[in-house]
Amino acid sequence: MSRIKIKTLLSDSALYLDSTIEVKGWVRSKRGNKHVAFIALNDGSTILTFQIVCDTQTFSEEMLKDVTTGACIKAIGKVVASQGAGQSVEMQATSVEVIGKADPETYPLQKKGHSLEFLREIAHLRPRTNTFSAVLRMRHAMAFAIHKFFNDKGFFYIHTPIVTGSDAEGAGAMFQVTTLDLNNVPKVEGKVDYTQDFFGKATNLTVSGQLEGELGAMALGEIYTFGPTFRAENSNTTRHLAEFWMIEPEMAFYELVDNMNLAEEFLKYVIRYALDHCIDDLKFLNEMYDKELISRLESVTQHPFVRLTYTEAVEILKSSGHKFEYKVDWGTDLQSEHERYLVEKHFKKPVILTHYPKEIKAFYMKLDEDGKTVKAMDVLFPGIGEIIGGSQREDNLEKLTARCAEVGIHESDIWWYLETRKFGSAPHSGFGLGFERLMLFVTGMGNIRDVIPFPRTPKNAEF
Repeated sequence: MSRIKIKTLLSDSALYLDSTIEVKGWVRSKRGNKHVAFIALNDGSTILTFQIVCDTQTFSEEMLKDVTTGACIKAIGKVVASQGAGQSVEMQATSVEVIGKADPETYPLQKKGHSLEFLREIAHLRPRTNTFSAVLRMRHAMAFAIHKFFNDKGFFYIHTPIVTGSDAEGAGAMFQVTTLDLNNVPKVEGKVDYTQDFFGKATNLTVSGQLEGELGAMALGEIYTFGPTFRAENSNTTRHLAEFWMIEPEMAFYELVDNMNLAEEFLKYVIRYALDHCIDDLKFLNEMYDKELISRLESVTQHPFVRLTYTEAVEILKSSGHKFEYKVDWGTDLQSEHERYLVEKHFKKPVILTHYPKEIKAFYMKLDEDGKTVKAMDVLFPGIGEIIGGSQREDNLEKLTARCAEVGIHESDIWWYLETRKFGSAPHSGFGLGFERLMLFVTGMGNIRDVIPFPRTPKNAEF
């Protein structure tokens, strides 16, 4: 007899009515009286549980003593119409076998209502809770939707390096990769001799696949990357991780407006996908964590994003009368509180800000005609702030090398990047979306550590 997944069983219950089937999963709860026992079984395929009814004339108390919360069991029985509310069918069991016990005295999830902080300490077990099984199923669905969106638009998925010799952001907060003996580091004139290291030069874990992605776009036209990235920032906020995933499309012949159009279409597509394919999980998260989650997701898909320049945004913020913790002036980098004010208070919808001062943006962004601003764009979302950052890339070699000199980047470090402006240069654009920030938005969770299976943060790499 083949196992039937609970999601399949409940979504097409009429097909299985009056049939004898086998299910396997983990016990969420067991209750009952002297006549009958009710087992709520979950197998991870859905947030919903399947009720297994055990008549005590068939099953003695001794036979069911190891059927405790967290135990893994196999049950065989007949599918019948449910007598209670909550689901259309249940099983009248003829056989229940305990595959793996869970000692009720030591199993950490024996009781409900654990805090999210506690669950982070047992990241190896938290996927068994309703909350984290919902988040992980949605994480899968969002990853699938991302690949489907770009594939259906004719983009090519390329794998950019995780180990790199360049710093795409110029931020410096990178994890070094080395095979040198840290107890006996070779040095020349007081400096580390990286010629003796594995790659013969200093290397790090990547902060972005963008620069290499641009190389692909200059040959394939439209590409995207989707992979892990790393930042060695000593930050313990609810919005930062040391290891996270990024989606970074790069498109030849796209100018800034094309980039904005794609970003808006992309976000609406993946959010619509969540609403269409993850509704059971969304209903649970809506009920437990964020009563406005589903309505907010619907709203984002139904209305055009507001588009305005950085300069216009600064004027709105300065004249708002709102007391901000950080002062706003032209030339300052907008903080999350400023971004969220624009989205949540002023416009009450997502915003795309463009044309930022060049001093607060990366060297590779294309200069505007005024020489003061760049063709940048940030997409701002309610509850999140910046969810996408992107730009039209500088395709003029002379201007790009001048910007490198301004910010202190040596041409020898990115000669390969500059060469794409020598040979067949073309206008091109791209953006980056932090996958975990998207997950925060679509799940309604409040801490980025709760939307990735095993969070990597300062002093935390346990699992």
